[in-house]
Amino acid sequence: MSIGFFTHPACSLHEMGEGHPERPARLAAIQDQLLSSGLDFVLRHFEAPAATRAQLERVHEPAYVESIFARAPSDGREILDPDTSMCPDSLEAALHAAGAAVAAVDRIMAGEIPSAFCAVRPPGHHAERDRAMGFCLFNNIAIGAAHARQHHGLERVAIVDFDVHHGNGTEDFVRGEQGYLFCSSFQHPFYPFSGTGDLPAHIINSPLAPGAGGGELRRVVEEDWLPALEAFRPQMVFISAGFDGHIEDDMAQLRFVEEDYRWVTDRVRELAGRHAQGRIVSTLEGGYALGALGRSVAAHLQGLIGN
Repeated sequence: MSIGFFTHPACSLHEMGEGHPERPARLAAIQDQLLSSGLDFVLRHFEAPAATRAQLERVHEPAYVESIFARAPSDGREILDPDTSMCPDSLEAALHAAGAAVAAVDRIMAGEIPSAFCAVRPPGHHAERDRAMGFCLFNNIAIGAAHARQHHGLERVAIVDFDVHHGNGTEDFVRGEQGYLFCSSFQHPFYPFSGTGDLPAHIINSPLAPGAGGGELRRVVEEDWLPALEAFRPQMVFISAGFDGHIEDDMAQLRFVEEDYRWVTDRVRELAGRHAQGRIVSTLEGGYALGALGRSVAAHLQGLIGN
């Protein structure tokens, strides 16, 4: 059965200014690589719907959601933080980005697809309950995970995050919630300078020093993540798939390559096969070196497919 591939044309219209690394060309690079590799023809394509306010408010404060709607510009640019802004198309893009994760959950739970990848932007894992930051407006992965818990009644949902930056927004959401396990690797010290200190047992953070490569990533997955995930026995697994730890990506100083992303995805797929009927929803986060991004997403999709 083909895995699902969710995106929406609006996600390519969101612009944060000339020279901004989180740019529409990211999605074009992914699509080009999927076509050249032949993967595009083994995916089942879906157009992502827009998330509803009720779905957003499972994760975000209603006043925050209202503020994003109210601040969406009809022209020009609205600055939300030093790294994050909205153009006239940004709200629609963000709604479809969050809606992709929700729709992926629904399709998987209906038995139409075994797993899914959401090629969407803006990314989401820095968006906290009441704050946009780090290129993110709504926390796409948390919204999908909350939908699985609250709409479909799953009792145990895991989120794994291998972006080069700590998923502070996802941690902000799951910290006070039951039924979630969050495992995150990230360069430290590095933006957003979080993810260390005392943590509840259902948050497993694995900081990596600048210069760390695939060996260090594999070690934390094997030693930190997999034992916790096995004990938790998730009924669905979500992946915040950030590819900015690639050695070619100059946004940071980690040294991963495509095969590292394939290896991590293989381990997650195997875990999901044992405990979650293979159910995985992956959503694009970072990754700004276009060639490396396309190749890394292809490797990640090969891991989800499992061939």
